[in-house]
Amino acid sequence: MSGHSNYEFKNPLVNWVDSRLPIVSLIKGQAMDFPTPKNLNYWWTFGGILAIMLVLQLITGIVLVMHYTPTADLAFDSVEHIMRDVNYGWLLRYMHANGASMFFIAVYIHIFRGMYYGSYKEPREVLWMLGVFIFIAMMATAFMGYVLPWGQMSFWGAKVITNLFSAIPFVGDSIVTWLWGGFNVGDPTLNRFFSLHYLLPFVLAALVFLHIWALHVPGNNNPTGVEVKSEADTLPFHPYYTMKDLFAIVVFLMFMAAFVFFAPNFMGHADNYIEANPLSTPPHIVPEWYFLPFYAILRSIPDKLLGVIAMFSSLLILLALPWLDSSRVRSGKYRPIFKQLFWIFVFNCLVLGVVGGQPPEGIWVTIGRISTAYYFLHFIILLPLIGLLESPKPLPASISEDVLAKSGAKSS
Repeated sequence: MSGHSNYEFKNPLVNWVDSRLPIVSLIKGQAMDFPTPKNLNYWWTFGGILAIMLVLQLITGIVLVMHYTPTADLAFDSVEHIMRDVNYGWLLRYMHANGASMFFIAVYIHIFRGMYYGSYKEPREVLWMLGVFIFIAMMATAFMGYVLPWGQMSFWGAKVITNLFSAIPFVGDSIVTWLWGGFNVGDPTLNRFFSLHYLLPFVLAALVFLHIWALHVPGNNNPTGVEVKSEADTLPFHPYYTMKDLFAIVVFLMFMAAFVFFAPNFMGHADNYIEANPLSTPPHIVPEWYFLPFYAILRSIPDKLLGVIAMFSSLLILLALPWLDSSRVRSGKYRPIFKQLFWIFVFNCLVLGVVGGQPPEGIWVTIGRISTAYYFLHFIILLPLIGLLESPKPLPASISEDVLAKSGAKSS
């Protein structure tokens, strides 16, 4: 009968439950036995790392909320209370704060891997677009969370970023007033951001579920970009990739632990340990490091409205990537010109990150404008052109052929 499990389990209780609610067989079929290309490298483990980071952020966030007070008068003190008086509160807070940075490190690697290996190309367009929506939801969640400690950078960051909406014609000022809950950043603003910061991770979890569902329709992409042609091209996900992912997750968590225990404030800002003061503006207002490239794009445009449009366009243009890249070859491994331009693009993004952290003056303004222009040039002009002009290298006939060719090269 449709919807029932085809698996027979040795445990009669499991078999009885699964015949009525096929959860175990779903896990077995879609997680354990799921056919996965046999040539996936460690860049593919960041999907699993991101899933673990989301769970870690949810757990630490829920516990922190139990001790946090979302009012302008008590928010800063409640964070200090968590750090000093709550059992292992310092650990929870540092895990959550540094976990956000680790989350973005992993997601940036995940995005760049997808761009290099063409994971956005047919038939994975919806999968890619869901990933972009996850990225945007992450940014919104992180921004809301950055406001909650109610330090100087939290307060002034909220004021500057929300004030950007005032550039929208006709309705901008009304949107800002609604976001603030009044005519300045204060209690209502903090309550709104606290509610959204608590809600959005669950929206994020729903998007991740859809992302994994969309992945399981066409299956994984792989370094060759060649689709699976037979069972010989695949391995079951468990135990081969569960063990590989687990090893990568442990290494990544060790990397995170180094920051949590030895440099917990390395990626933060010292001014956020000063309580918010509406009468004292910091000399240089900067967001968290993972927003800096987009902050640089915002500041590189002299006009406020055009700057806001450019910043949001730099994110939304990723949704059009499957149609901007005109090449029929998926993987950058076989595209010599694309490969060079890809690494120039990555370098350009790093430059934007550096520019975003500097005062908007002198040479930094010029570098920011050049880097912003190149960011959009890469997507709008270079990608469509090189797909038509470059001559790709020959593709392997199958994934197995590629794996065997590597094995032969190593053995010889």
